[in-house]
Amino acid sequence: MPRQPISVAITDVSQFSKALRRSLDVDVGHQTMMNVVARAAGFQNFQHLKAGQAEDEEPLEARALERALVLFDAQGRLVKWPGRRKIQLLCLWAVWAQLPDRKVLSERQISDRIDALCTFRDAAQIRRGMIEMGLFQRRIDGSEYRRVERRPGATERALIASVVARVRARKGPDD
Repeated sequence: MPRQPISVAITDVSQFSKALRRSLDVDVGHQTMMNVVARAAGFQNFQHLKAGQAEDEEPLEARALERALVLFDAQGRLVKWPGRRKIQLLCLWAVWAQLPDRKVLSERQISDRIDALCTFRDAAQIRRGMIEMGLFQRRIDGSEYRRVERRPGATERALIASVVARVRARKGPDD
């Protein structure tokens, strides 16, 4: 029977390496384990893998960025759900960036936080969108939500920076 290649996407090599090291119960350092993973993927070492990621980055999409920015008010809240899928995905990144990382949240907690980041009330749609994009994980029973750490592209990073700057300006220097 011929061998069928199966591809795997690893969103965070560091977390993957930690989990693999624990599973194998080996006594090697974290950097060594990341190098092992990188070599298994066909790179010379982790630095080579990391350098290859920077080269593949797409350029900033100024028009999409402008279209997404107008959907956020001066306080950094999403005021309207965009009609275009591409802009929806950009806006989800900006909401995702303002949600807590490394914290397990209930459905009510995540909905309350999303509602605070939007002027319209449709937390379920935003939650579903982030789960579909792989920005959030949800337990099968829906009892727990956890943010997934991913590296946004150049356009997404620019939008996040602009929205977060609006939030910081609203809060002021004392907050």
